[in-house]
Amino acid sequence: MGKLAVVNIGQLVTMAGPTRPRIGPEMRELGQIHDAAVLVEDGRIHATGAYAALRKRIDPEATVIDAGGRLVTPGFVDAHTHLVFAGNRATEFEKRISGATYQEIAAAGGGIQSTVALTRQATEDELFAQARRHRDWMLRGGTTTLEAKSGYGLDRVTELRMLRVMARLNEEGPVRIVPTLLAAHTVPQEMADKREEYVRWIAEELIPEVAALDLARYCDAFCDDHAFTVTETRQVLEAARRHGLGLRIHAEQFRPGTGAALGAELSAATVDHLETVTDQMLGLLKAAGVQPVLLPASVFCLGRDQYPPARKMIEIGLPVVIATDFNPGSSPAPSMPFMLALASIAMKMLPAEALVAATINAAWSLGLGDKVGSLEPGKAADFLIHECDDYRELAYYVAAPARPRVFIAGSEVTP
Repeated sequence: MGKLAVVNIGQLVTMAGPTRPRIGPEMRELGQIHDAAVLVEDGRIHATGAYAALRKRIDPEATVIDAGGRLVTPGFVDAHTHLVFAGNRATEFEKRISGATYQEIAAAGGGIQSTVALTRQATEDELFAQARRHRDWMLRGGTTTLEAKSGYGLDRVTELRMLRVMARLNEEGPVRIVPTLLAAHTVPQEMADKREEYVRWIAEELIPEVAALDLARYCDAFCDDHAFTVTETRQVLEAARRHGLGLRIHAEQFRPGTGAALGAELSAATVDHLETVTDQMLGLLKAAGVQPVLLPASVFCLGRDQYPPARKMIEIGLPVVIATDFNPGSSPAPSMPFMLALASIAMKMLPAEALVAATINAAWSLGLGDKVGSLEPGKAADFLIHECDDYRELAYYVAAPARPRVFIAGSEVTP
């Protein structure tokens, strides 16, 4: 890979700071350097600082990139996506616009079940091609690391197929993909009258197989009225923990009391959604060291108005993460820059807080905080040269058709 020097950086956001997720006022500390440079060796950050201090350290044989006085930040880390699926749900999108609710569509056999049917019919190569397209959308917006869930198979063959697609994408690169098993997404139609059997199968058969094949790093479950109960979710996640998988939970999206307390009890890595979470549950999450992953696009795309209480979370010291929840139903929104705008406009997060939540805090939520999410010596040289001068513009220009220059492990990538 050799050596690289990025010079003429107007504003460099390094995210240098504590070796743990950021909380409270720390979420406004970006490690900014003006008139800066970044030195890269063998795909890793070697040094950051003022250009005046680093210019004599630039190797004469290094490749030099002029940032044009622009903003440079770490690459975005999207900590909650449903990357792999077949087809789309544009028909249901029209139904929601006409007044149908997410729950009504699901009860009529739509929602997740309709994507399950399409995904089961698709070959591995077809799923790979569509997932690659989704990944490239994200990459063009600056996402360099992402988490991806299964959950549109709900049977052994298709769940394993989805996880193999993630493994193939990881092998292909350049985006780093963290795979999560989400067979507990909903009960498949053919098992509607056999819920106990389906949950037992996930816990006793599928999780052990996935763990033995090393196809997932985490296990997730959707704890909600139209998905799984707290008791069922516990059965799945306790099995996952026994087999060495990290834990994540979809919880408190539509109703309080659906999973946040369980996430705290089991010391899950994250509890995601939390639109309806109570102050009491936030206290439990803080005490247990659980990171909240907030998904504002799923509120926006469903036409709802109850966003997660991000300000309250920051005020009490929770290390907030924001992510896209990219999926074909409730959040067909692959853009992390759009998440920054939503976080600021709808959840009243300051642009600095949103940027921390989309980079270093997200990296810690995936167990990668020592590798990505900030531009510090020894970490992967995953960074973006933006088409703007100030980090606040990332949230301020809503859905701007900007295309940052994307570098992963020190190499520029152009999907």
